[in-house]
Amino acid sequence: MGNQGFGISLKMITTVAGEIKEIIGLGVEVAIVVGGGNIFRGVAASSYGMDRTAADHMGMLATVINSIALQSALEKEGVQTRVQSALSMPDVAESFILRKAVKHLENGRVVIFGAGTGNPYFTTDTAAVLRAQEIHAEIFLKATKVDGVYDSDPVQNPDAIFIKKTNYMDVLQKQLKVMDMTAVSLAMENSLPLVVFNLNVSGNIKNVICGKKIGTLITNEGT
Repeated sequence: MGNQGFGISLKMITTVAGEIKEIIGLGVEVAIVVGGGNIFRGVAASSYGMDRTAADHMGMLATVINSIALQSALEKEGVQTRVQSALSMPDVAESFILRKAVKHLENGRVVIFGAGTGNPYFTTDTAAVLRAQEIHAEIFLKATKVDGVYDSDPVQNPDAIFIKKTNYMDVLQKQLKVMDMTAVSLAMENSLPLVVFNLNVSGNIKNVICGKKIGTLITNEGT
């Protein structure tokens, strides 16, 4: 949604598509999991009395809308893409099939995974870690609106301390707001390296891929 309060910013998705095109040009295989909070948040809706399962299904559909928008932006940049959905909707996206996804990646296509895990009560973060594990991703990049992980919310606390490197156990014990605990635990169990970085800084995706010290690195190793 960029700097908007809600919805889809065409400027933002065009910028992201351009940065993804750059790393594709480096020979990197890229899979993307898109959230849907700019359109609808299931957890927020359920807190106001909506049935959680219904709310989460609405949130999953919102991620598919975003996936199609990003696909369109990428294809305008000349990048071949495939959207795979965890919910069956063959008229707008392929159903998620792991072997197909891997083949697309091997053929140089960007794969966008929509509809989360296809199940209520699981966040987009958990879906992203799950898909990363399934395709044997080398690294998981979490794009956010802040520079990385802090010891408290930097928006509410101007004295929040930036954490350059940490490990998953610390994230769990200190309850750092990186991802939900299910996603963190899954990443930790599978030793999946994670970099949390600011998507709003131009060139950051490429910088992370090229090994520059951007954002916060989280691994199973010591700090």
